[in-house]
Parts: sequence; structure tokens; C-alpha cells
Amino acid sequence: MVALGESMVTFLPTSPGRLADVPSFERGIGGAESNVACVLARAGHSVRWVGRVGADGFGDHLVEAITAYGVDTSAVRRDPGRPTGVYFRTAGDRATDAHEVAYYRAGSAASAMTARNTDLAAARSGRVLHLSGITAALSDGCLGLMRELTAPRPGRPLVSFDVNHRPGLWRDHPEGPRVLLDLARRADLVFVGDDEARDAWGLRGARAIREALPEPDVLVVKYGRGGAVVFDKEVPEGTEDATGTATFVRALRVDVVAAVGAGDAFAAGFLSATLRGLPARDRLRHGHLTAAAALTVPGDLAEPPARGLADRLAALDDGAWETLRLGPGWTAADARAAEEVRTP
Repeated sequence: MVALGESMVTFLPTSPGRLADVPSFERGIGGAESNVACVLARAGHSVRWVGRVGADGFGDHLVEAITAYGVDTSAVRRDPGRPTGVYFRTAGDRATDAHEVAYYRAGSAASAMTARNTDLAAARSGRVLHLSGITAALSDGCLGLMRELTAPRPGRPLVSFDVNHRPGLWRDHPEGPRVLLDLARRADLVFVGDDEARDAWGLRGARAIREALPEPDVLVVKYGRGGAVVFDKEVPEGTEDATGTATFVRALRVDVVAAVGAGDAFAAGFLSATLRGLPARDRLRHGHLTAAAALTVPGDLAEPPARGLADRLAALDDGAWETLRLGPGWTAADARAAEEVRTP
């Protein structure tokens, strides 16, 4: 599997409060595509990250940290004239008004990616190529690269696309929602939140989203704490949906530590199950389980559950799945101890 996009150095506060008041920060890494790559590598898959960082200390840190997850970073390019992007955030939930994020990514090395200075052969070298709408918003060159990678061509890998609509990145470009819709239509597998589809395209409900995106073979519509539905052209007749194309799985009950990184983790879990050829329901369940791992740690990245534990939990009957509740440290349990995280 290959992931392409910008990764940044993140600075996480050591205590709650406004950015103006936080006295110190801990360094980490973040980036939608590299997050997916790191989790998939930890889950036992062969993964490559393609990106561009500055020829600076932060670029060194990113490459070393992502490599330490088991990701192949040999196709990452270094830019001597542009810096590696960084950002700071508060400790609070992103859904609250108190949450603050300060990005320092304008003119970053990653924003200079183009179809000419990127290793396209490396990007196309896997069974799956994972992209996101964030890259398309960084610059005209990045958008051109996205269009090149999503263009139909013989031997193209399965293209996975997470819409990741970030209005702030498109503030000066009102065509952003249309660009994202066009890129999604060129992909084979698409992830989109129902809130994103509503804000970007004015679409309400999974059916309306599917009608607007009939081209992808697989479409995953996420409802946050509500769950997710997958539309799969290969699902046979006789499934839960009358059309034989939709499968819905409720999200797990989770004792949330920090609501960051869950979307990337969900995509990684779903992609891992896809690479393993698992059925639609299990793909969604693995997505929810990997998201639960991210929700129960303070940073953007979390160790995914061991495959044996994840398979055991994904195989629970519907009643047991809906009574499952996960809290901090649950991924440290082995398959035998999985019963301990269940609640009546």
C-alpha cells in the first residue's frame, strides 16, 4: 500500500488551556496520509509513504519517525529551499469552540509537490494508493499531481480517496468542493463524512451522497459516533439493504481521551481489512476498532489492536458488538483477555 501527502511535525500541549497560556509542548508527527501509512505498517502490511519535506531538522524527524513505524520512506524528497510544515494545537476536543489549531504550512516543502518532481512510479507501486483532499488544496501543483494520480490508466492501483474537506484550506478557492467531488468520482474507494458532504456539497444522507458519487466501486459514509455505511458494488443481493449494496455498522462505545486521528485510523482499519479480502461488515468493524484505538490515546497516532484481537472482536454477534465498550489501554489486551473489555 502507498500513501501520498503532506506530513507535519505536531506540537501537543503538556497541559490544557489556550495556546497563549500553554507553557510547553511535546513533539509528534501528523498528516492524514502518513497517519494511515503508519497504522497500516503497524498492522503488518507493506507500506510506502511518498511525500516532500524540508532539508531541515523537522524533516529529519518526520522521516525518522515514520520510518520507525515500519514505513518505506525511500521515495520521500527533500526540498532545500522550503521548510517542513508544523502545527500546534490545544488539548481539547476538536468539536468544541475552545479548541485551537495553529498551522504553519504555507509555502511548505510538501506544497511544492508536482507531477514532475514526485516519484510517480513509487506512488503507483502498491496494490492500493491512498490520497486525500488535503493535498489537492495545498497548491495548483499539488492539485495537478492529484489529477495525474487519479486519472484512468492501464494498471492503475486501486485508488483510495479520503475527501477530508478542510474549509480553511479552500478559503480563497471557492471551487474547492467541486474539485473534491471530481477527484472522488475518479477514485475506486472513497471515504467521506456525512457532515463533510453536507457542508461541501449540500448533500444530506448516505443515499444522496451515493447518488452524487455513483462511480467509485466502494463508498464509505461516516456518521462519527453513529457508525458508518459502505456501498459496495460487489455486495450480492440479499444484504441488509433492499438494493443489495449497503451495509451499516454501528460505532463502538468508547471512553474518549482525545477526538483526534480517528478518521485516519478508521480508513487504515478499513483498508487493512480490504487488503485482507474481508467482507463489508468486517471491513467496517475493523475501521471502528482502529478508530477506537486512536480515540483512547492523546495523540494523532495509536498502536492498532493486534490482528488476533481485532479479528476476535470483529467476529462478535450483533448483540455483543453493541454492548462492547472500549477505554484507554484496551489494545494491550490479547485475544483471550478481550472478554474483559466487554460490558453487560
